[in-house]
Amino acid sequence: MSTLTIFSSVPARAAEAAPVATSRPIPAVLGADLEVPVKGGRLVGYANLDYAASAPCLEPVSAAVTAALPAYSSVHRGAGYASQLTTARYEQARHTVRAFVGARPDDAVIFTRNTTDATNLLARCLPAGTTTVVFDTEHHASLLPWQKSVRLAPPAFPGEAVRAADAALAGIDGPKLLVVTAASNVTGELWPIAALAHVAHRHGARILVDAAQLVPHRRLNLTALDLDYVAFSGHKLYAPFGAGVLVGRRDWLADGEPYLKGGGAVRSVGDDTEWHDDPEPRHEAGTPNVLGAIALAAACDALTATGWTALVREEERLIARLRSGLASIEGVRELSLWGDDHPRVGIVSFTVDGYSAREVAEVLSGEYGIGVRDGKFCAHPFVRHLLGETDGGCEDGTASAVRASIGIGTTQEHVDRLVEAVRDLVNR
Repeated sequence: MSTLTIFSSVPARAAEAAPVATSRPIPAVLGADLEVPVKGGRLVGYANLDYAASAPCLEPVSAAVTAALPAYSSVHRGAGYASQLTTARYEQARHTVRAFVGARPDDAVIFTRNTTDATNLLARCLPAGTTTVVFDTEHHASLLPWQKSVRLAPPAFPGEAVRAADAALAGIDGPKLLVVTAASNVTGELWPIAALAHVAHRHGARILVDAAQLVPHRRLNLTALDLDYVAFSGHKLYAPFGAGVLVGRRDWLADGEPYLKGGGAVRSVGDDTEWHDDPEPRHEAGTPNVLGAIALAAACDALTATGWTALVREEERLIARLRSGLASIEGVRELSLWGDDHPRVGIVSFTVDGYSAREVAEVLSGEYGIGVRDGKFCAHPFVRHLLGETDGGCEDGTASAVRASIGIGTTQEHVDRLVEAVRDLVNR
C-alpha cells in the first residue's frame, strides 16, 4: 500500500466524488489582539502556540452562539416557538456534524462533553466480552476506559503498526474493537487509519478513531475510510463551548446501557422502564448542551466553507518553519515516533538540554508572551517511550516535554518568536 493511500484522510476516489466547496478567506479567531504582561511590566501580543490543548473560538462560531441566544429554550419537549426553533437548530447541528465527517446516512451522532466522554460512552456500550486492542501511544482517553484490553507497544514504523494490530486481532475470539488515533497529540504524526480499518474488518473487528487532533487540521471522511466510530471535541475545533461528539454505527449504541439515565432517554416509566431504541436520545438524557452543539456545527461549517487547501497550505508552511528553526538550535530535540519526514499536523514536541519542560514553558510565557504546553500531554506511556524514560509521574520534569501547536490565528511572527526565545534560552 502506498504512503498516500495509508495516510490520506480522504482516498483519491472519495475526493473526486466529493462536492467542491467555494473557498472563503480563513476566518479569524477571538483573542487575536490579546496582550499579556511579561517580565519588566511590558505588554506584548500573545503568541498562542497551545492549540492542541484547546483552540480559541472562531468568530463565526461566536456569531452563531450569539444569534441563537435570544431564542434559546428547551429542546424536544416544548410546543412554544422558541423551543421549536431551538430544537430545530440542535437537530440541524447533528446533520451538520454528520456531513462534516462524511458519515453514513444511518450513523448515530451523539453529542457528548468531549472526546474522553465520547470514548467512555462507547466503552459502556460494547457487547459483553469485547476485547479492545490499543497502542501505548494513545491519549489516556483511549487507553483507560476499557474493561478488557490488549496493549500494543509503540510501533517502530507505520507498517509495523498495521502488522501488530493484525496479529493481535487474529488471536482474539469474540467481539473486538481496535482503538487508534488519527493524529498523535504528542508528535502530530498521522496514523495509517485506512490500513488499520481494513485489518480490523478482515478480522471481524470494529475500529474507533480518536479524531480530536485531526479534524481541526485535515478533512475526515468516515465513509471513504470505512471507519466504524469517530470521536472528537469542540474545544479543539475552535468551538470551546463544552461539546464533543461520537459518530458511528447504531447497533452497539442502541443495545448498550443508556450512558445517562433520566428524562429524554426513555419512552415510558412505570413498573418497567422502556428505553429509547434510537441511540441519540438513548444516550443524551437530560437537557443537552444545545449551545455547545450549535457552536460545534458552526465550526464545522466555517472550516468546510474556507476549504481545506488553504488551511493545510498555511499550516504546512508554518510548521515547516517552526521545525527547521528548532532543528537549528543545538541542544533542542524534537520528539518523533516515525522520523522527520513522516506526515503530521501542526504539533511539535521537544526538549531543551539543561532545562526541564516546565522551566522552558515558564520562561516562554513570563519573558516572551508565548503560550505552550509542558508535561506528558495525557499520554504518559508514549512520552516516556519517546524520552527513553521508564518512570516519572506528572510532576517529574525529567520525563516531560514542551509542546508547541499551531492553528488558525498562528502567525509567522509567533513561530519566529518561539524559535528565537528558545535560542536565547540555550545561549544563556
